[in-house]
Amino acid sequence: MSPGNEKRRLLIYAHYYIPDAASTGQILRELAEGLLNQFDVTVICVVPSYLGIVEERYKKKKYYKEQIGGVNVLRVRVPEFTKTKKYSRIRNILSYFFGAMSATFRVGKMEYVLAISQPPILGGLLGVWGKWVKHAKLIYNIQDFNPEQTLAVGYSKNQLLIRTMMFLDKFSCRQSNLIIIVGRDLVETLQKRFGGKKMPNVKMINNWINEKEICPLKKDHPGVMAFRKQYGLEGKFIIMYSGNIGLYYDLENLMKVIRKFPPETKTNSGREVAFVFVGDGSMRNHLVSYRETYHMDNVFFIPYQKKEDLIYSLNAGDVHWVVNAKRIKGVSCPSKYYGCAAVQAPVLGVLEKGSEIRCIIEETRGGLCSEPGDYQAVEKNLRWFIKHAEDAELTAMGKRGREYLEQHLTKDISVRKYAEAIQSLQEKI
Repeated sequence: MSPGNEKRRLLIYAHYYIPDAASTGQILRELAEGLLNQFDVTVICVVPSYLGIVEERYKKKKYYKEQIGGVNVLRVRVPEFTKTKKYSRIRNILSYFFGAMSATFRVGKMEYVLAISQPPILGGLLGVWGKWVKHAKLIYNIQDFNPEQTLAVGYSKNQLLIRTMMFLDKFSCRQSNLIIIVGRDLVETLQKRFGGKKMPNVKMINNWINEKEICPLKKDHPGVMAFRKQYGLEGKFIIMYSGNIGLYYDLENLMKVIRKFPPETKTNSGREVAFVFVGDGSMRNHLVSYRETYHMDNVFFIPYQKKEDLIYSLNAGDVHWVVNAKRIKGVSCPSKYYGCAAVQAPVLGVLEKGSEIRCIIEETRGGLCSEPGDYQAVEKNLRWFIKHAEDAELTAMGKRGREYLEQHLTKDISVRKYAEAIQSLQEKI
């Protein structure tokens, strides 16, 4: 390849990356590999540790170089942590932040730097650091707004901390040559931040799922049946929550709604109703304790599934929850929706009106939605799905969601938009 045709170099600060199960890590893996035709891509991330555990083979050195799917990966060693202990998590995050800053000097010349808004605030600052060190163009991918998210879930009420976080993240936004945001409501949040004055260059690109890897399977598919059998779910009508069992989803109150559906609850055809949580997170043990306290034997907790097995667990669900807590509109966009749509499942949404994913669900008529905090409406929608479990409308809901995904939310569509947006900065280098 002649010098004039050499690929431009792109550095991505990913925090988590394959094989970690974090949704953003999976998205960034597919983005990095999808951009290889246009760019020479390097990723700086942590050693695999999403669940807090670090394998022995990643405890000996400070940095680990790998190549995965054609992408150069430089991993930073971090200490193990417990998600339920705030200071343990902060120590882990700061280790990544300072380790990634140092690792930036190890990756050579870069024309572009792409940073994600995770860890909160620090992700954007890493991008600014990379821009300065590499004299590169900065693309800031905002998946979640902070401190807005911190305020929304009541994680901290320290006003000095909140103001400092806002100052720093607005600084990262101003330093960005391009901001990519994942939802219409998040664009509105950015506009409010700047009050329409000196707005940064912004583009909205939805997240996605690889619709070829995650696709609809029949309920009698061997992989789906094996998943159901393994966890005692054979013959049941499964209402599934798949993903992070964390702070931002009001899951404790949703468990109180689920409690109104005792273990003997059945569909019209006699199938027992099972509420299934697949994943892990800071709220999991609390929810398990709640289930045991109230003898909710129709509630099941299942570990994260391997990436290659995700297609079977998602297809095992007859209806899928997609939820956010109140005040999350414009702050965060639940990526779990894309997996639900990919397997052609009807959606039980607990989302604020006007939020990106609720807009998609309502535009496609792909499920039923209610406002966070309106637990009567959540109960009503649950009863509708149970009553109509055998109806063709549930199948139709799922098909409409899948059709919309194939037209607008595929990996190829979104990755192409990223490539075009980044390349649009090239003439300014």
